[in-house]
Amino acid sequence: MGEATVKTLEGRTATPSSMVEDEVDASPARPRLRPRLPRTPARPSIWFEIMLIAVSYWTYSLIRNAVPEQQSQALRNADWIWQAEQTLGIAVEQSINHAVNSVTWLVVSMNYYYATLHFVVTIGVLVWLYRVHPGRYAAARLVLFATTGVALVGYYLYPLAPPRLMNGQNFIDTVLVHDTWGSMASGDLKNMSNQYAAMPSMHIGWSVWCGLIIFALAAAPWAKILGLLYPTLTLVVIVATANHFWLDAVGGVVCLAFGFGVSYAWYRALPHQLPQLVVASPRDPGGGLRRFLPTARG
Repeated sequence: MGEATVKTLEGRTATPSSMVEDEVDASPARPRLRPRLPRTPARPSIWFEIMLIAVSYWTYSLIRNAVPEQQSQALRNADWIWQAEQTLGIAVEQSINHAVNSVTWLVVSMNYYYATLHFVVTIGVLVWLYRVHPGRYAAARLVLFATTGVALVGYYLYPLAPPRLMNGQNFIDTVLVHDTWGSMASGDLKNMSNQYAAMPSMHIGWSVWCGLIIFALAAAPWAKILGLLYPTLTLVVIVATANHFWLDAVGGVVCLAFGFGVSYAWYRALPHQLPQLVVASPRDPGGGLRRFLPTARG
């Protein structure tokens, strides 16, 4: 066969250059970059989740309380934190502690708040996610677990006494003074908990997790507002009852940021960016009509 010819604008014929063809043939095909899609969320099993949460909290409590208390080091660290806050001009914990302690009904309410809502609200948000946002449940739960896990490292590496246990600083242990129930670090329950695991504050880590999840996913404006108020009020409570310094709260937020990072690395999306519902398994006759609804809110 002869060489292929093409007709030029002037009506003449020309032979295509073999060099051009060779360059085209030799050029490597450029792979198309595909965006990293979020992982497909799994349909959570209620009994597995109950067992997982129960075992995880038991393990967390066991490890936290097994960390050496290191009382002398914890007290030295507390003195350093207090001095650092005085230098920064944010050492107002003692003033708040004494002011709230003078109002009996308020401080008693805060004592019970500190002892109960930490668990009640967190479990409530998990149940709400499981029922209304099953497609986002696993990612949000991973944030919580990773946050709590890294907090254990903080308890081991940086033992810290709460303000109420400091020497010579005149902080008031409001649980002891008002004889209220609930603190695992005061009264008859003090031997069941590591009293020198104040940094980071998981009251803040968990409450900010709850607040962000509620704010991002709740449909009602009043619920979003409550979501933001909950960690704010928790911060006031942990300071007023002399259970934490301000900087303990900062540590809790840092741990939470780590938790969100772990969840994002695994699911390639933040919890609220995942679909609300999950695609049902063919073996699940009750969920055959469920579909992905990325923008649905409940």
